[in-house]
Amino acid sequence: MPILGLESVAVVIVNYNAGSLLTACAVAALRQAQQVIVIDNASSDSSLSELEFQLSTENRLQVVRLKNNVGFAAGCNTGMNIATQPYILFLNPDCILSPGALQRMVQVMETDPHIGMVGGYLINPDGSEQGGGRRAMPSPWRAFVRAVGLYRLEKYWPQLFFDFHLNKQPLPQTPIEVDAISGALMLVRREAIDEVGSWDENYFLHCEDLDWCMRFKQKNWKIIFVPDAPVTHFQGTCSHSRPFFVAWHKHKGMLRFYHKFFRRQYPGILMGLITVSVWLRFVVTVVFYAARNCYNMLKPKHE
Repeated sequence: MPILGLESVAVVIVNYNAGSLLTACAVAALRQAQQVIVIDNASSDSSLSELEFQLSTENRLQVVRLKNNVGFAAGCNTGMNIATQPYILFLNPDCILSPGALQRMVQVMETDPHIGMVGGYLINPDGSEQGGGRRAMPSPWRAFVRAVGLYRLEKYWPQLFFDFHLNKQPLPQTPIEVDAISGALMLVRREAIDEVGSWDENYFLHCEDLDWCMRFKQKNWKIIFVPDAPVTHFQGTCSHSRPFFVAWHKHKGMLRFYHKFFRRQYPGILMGLITVSVWLRFVVTVVFYAARNCYNMLKPKHE
């Protein structure tokens, strides 16, 4: 593994049953960063054993095995407290850094001392842009529009039914400031973390990245989306085996976020409507997963 020209970055990867993608993720990160820290949330698959077998002689890799699944935010904080570099890249184990992507993100970070967080261009395996890599902040109205599907009317009434996911807008030619990026790929300045604080561990899975972005904006740190730093994200690799568990924590996290930041700014009736909409969405999601599972169990098996 080459060690020249590496960025002053500690990469923190929180793993949970990512399979062989964990090794691919770590190898790509080690080619670009000074330090790679893998926090394992009590995985039950072979992801860690494969990683340690393939990279047994790599002294820039540190693996921490947790006894229990403490959640994504707590895992990130554990890795962050171990990191020794001035920049920390929080990277999902199902993300593969393209050559030069981290260098470009660091380059943008260093253009302005007021930039606290940088995100790259998250793409699907087919090369299309993935939702969540660049976002507006989901206000209560935007959350309601998203939860009940009214965002589909954005093309007719863009001001009223604005979708906070920005990936359907044209890809910018240069780095731009945004409200939020994805926790799957988040380069953060240590100095900004010292002022803003760590990840909120009251989130177990989902919305903890929005929470952190909100707090960065409250402290006047810029968040930048970099369109020419591509990273392939095999989304859902770590969660597809437990859809009900993931759906529960996703919707629970959404409610925590909305009530934490907006309950004093908006009427109680609106917050109540959002709460009902989120749980209605959860019920619909559960019914969908249950119906799909029943169909898969009952459909004829072909020889």
